[in-house]
Amino acid sequence: MNELSASSRITYRAVRVRPGVARRIRGLSDKTLAWLFITPTIVLLLAINIFPLLWTIYLSFTNYRANRANVPTIWLGADWYQSILTDPDIWAAMQVTAHFVIWTVVIETVLGFGLAYLIDKKFRGHGLWTTIILLPMMLSPAVVGNFWTFLYQPQIGLFNYVVAFFTGRAASSFQMLGDVTLSPWAIVIVDAWMWTPYVMLICLAGLRSIPDYIYEAAEVDRASKWRQFWSITLPMALPFIMLAVLFRAIENFKMFDMVNLLTGGGPGSTTEVASITLKRAAFESWRTGYSSAFAIILFVTVFGLANIYVKALNKVKSR
Repeated sequence: MNELSASSRITYRAVRVRPGVARRIRGLSDKTLAWLFITPTIVLLLAINIFPLLWTIYLSFTNYRANRANVPTIWLGADWYQSILTDPDIWAAMQVTAHFVIWTVVIETVLGFGLAYLIDKKFRGHGLWTTIILLPMMLSPAVVGNFWTFLYQPQIGLFNYVVAFFTGRAASSFQMLGDVTLSPWAIVIVDAWMWTPYVMLICLAGLRSIPDYIYEAAEVDRASKWRQFWSITLPMALPFIMLAVLFRAIENFKMFDMVNLLTGGGPGSTTEVASITLKRAAFESWRTGYSSAFAIILFVTVFGLANIYVKALNKVKSR
């Protein structure tokens, strides 16, 4: 009986308190409620993204080394930036990066759009084939890197034997990862194999967004399939294609894991992209100030190019 009465008292107090709480919540403005919800996110964003960025900008003007934290920090001004922008090795790494980005984006866009165009026809078993095509992008980059390293082995790798079957060359006569000419293309092949399905998904969303009545009107006007493709399909899917190009270009510009797993930047510096150069400066030479300046230059480059591209994308979407 005492427990029941205690429970009743708690319930009675909750009933009495609840209207007051409700009145206080109702008294808050929509703007105050919005700030209550987004404040934790803003604090987390400042702690994880903004503060490290500001700290990196500060370090880029100093001689700071992470392995010599006790050495007095000296302000160097823009010396690191001048050194990086006049370094031929940095420009060579940027050229390797540009080669990698351009070719992977071109191949993935063409293949991805082609696969999306075929899948959109909804032939028999298209769901199964879509799932099979998406398998590479579901794998971890570490798994993909080790898997393709094994495939590229000149003695036991399957890739060399497939090339030998179609070309007639001996399987052990070339090395995809050890040859200066072939190693950049080896990375391009792996990245295209892994991320073409991602481009396909974006392009497929664009194709599925085109209303059927537009094609029906074109058929009434006796437009050929080729004419429908160039006048309807491609223009209306173009914003999605450009969006896929933007995403893949940004990702491949900062590519590190796949290159590091397959070649490590070799042979020599043939596949040394900008991220590999940055990693060596930061964690092998421990030139923290120098690597911070290089990171800021890469950030500004990506941000500036992406901003220009987004403006072009908005113009295409507004047509």
